[in-house]
Amino acid sequence: MGFVPATLPTAAALATAMGQPAQVPLPRDRRSALPALGGGETAALVRLHDYAVERHLIGRYDDTRNQLLGEAFSTKFSPWLANGSLSARQIWAAIDGYEAIHGTRSKGAQQLRLELLWRDYFRLLARRTGPAFFRWHGLRDQLPKPTQPDRAVFERWTQGQTGNAFVDANLRELAATGFMSNRGRQNVASYLIHDLHQDWRWGAAWFEHQLIDYDPASNWGNWKYIAGTGTDVRDTAFDVAQQAKRYDPQGRYVRTWP
Repeated sequence: MGFVPATLPTAAALATAMGQPAQVPLPRDRRSALPALGGGETAALVRLHDYAVERHLIGRYDDTRNQLLGEAFSTKFSPWLANGSLSARQIWAAIDGYEAIHGTRSKGAQQLRLELLWRDYFRLLARRTGPAFFRWHGLRDQLPKPTQPDRAVFERWTQGQTGNAFVDANLRELAATGFMSNRGRQNVASYLIHDLHQDWRWGAAWFEHQLIDYDPASNWGNWKYIAGTGTDVRDTAFDVAQQAKRYDPQGRYVRTWP
């Protein structure tokens, strides 16, 4: 057995010992939709208990999951799921507990179970298809829509400077916090692919670089779906203007991330 020090060194002490500059944590953006709990299993379990037991938010999940502002509109379990601090089984058990207490199968509980199943589906699909899961062409040999690769166009998209207020607001939130709602992710992906005609893999790689809850299978699987290169061959383009009217009718989200 190796020697275990009585006091573990801090990150700053390790950086000094290695001759590296200390990392200065960025202040949390007050507009962030993420709960201010930090990382690790303890924080994950606190969030799970608060969401499922204290505030009974599972029952509301189906009604709120497409919203854009605030920490309560969705579970925000994904960062802890992504790094293994929380498991899908723990969340499933919490849903079971919620239904046992309330004696009903709510739409919110069913929808949350479905989200966990989608997560497993993309993991299994990635495992089955291997490298093809990350390639430009489709899993059913379909070709993506024609692209007009332009790094300047792509860079403006990453910076939230496309000129589309709804798309830009979502990308600015991502840049500032490392997080974006599921509704936002679908819309900015569709806009990059179907409106700006850029390579979907560039967008997937940008999300990989930025997301605090990055999960390879979920990220690349969803991008392949929006690009029409997954297992679904239907047209998946979003009407972004209509989406903005539906999900941000008063423009509160756009004004939050100007």
